[in-house]
Amino acid sequence: MMKSNERGKSQALSATRARDWRKAMSDHVAYGLLVYTALQIFVTVKALAEGTSSLLPYMALVVLVAGIIPVCRWFEKRWSVLSDAEAVDRSYAPAFKRDVMTLWALAIGLPFGLTLMFKAVLSVI
Repeated sequence: MMKSNERGKSQALSATRARDWRKAMSDHVAYGLLVYTALQIFVTVKALAEGTSSLLPYMALVVLVAGIIPVCRWFEKRWSVLSDAEAVDRSYAPAFKRDVMTLWALAIGLPFGLTLMFKAVLSVI
């Protein structure tokens, strides 16, 4: 069990330790890809259960590989080039927040949008 003064020092150290934007963005990209993939599988399986063509999962996979991974890599690369001093500079917080919000909007919104788009295209064919 930690003594109270050790706990206080640990909390003070955590409070003064700056956030590394490089690692934080890398974490968001990894989790975003996991969420995107899970949602993509869920919505695609649901669309297949509704009688949509079996071509849908393959089209979704192509979009995932051809579009989503490079976009996520772009977000990560944009932050990985920061120097050690820049990586903990609090002035990057607004740009980081904007990029994280955009990344998560894509990760959550695209599976639904892509499935609707593919269903519309396949209904015309």
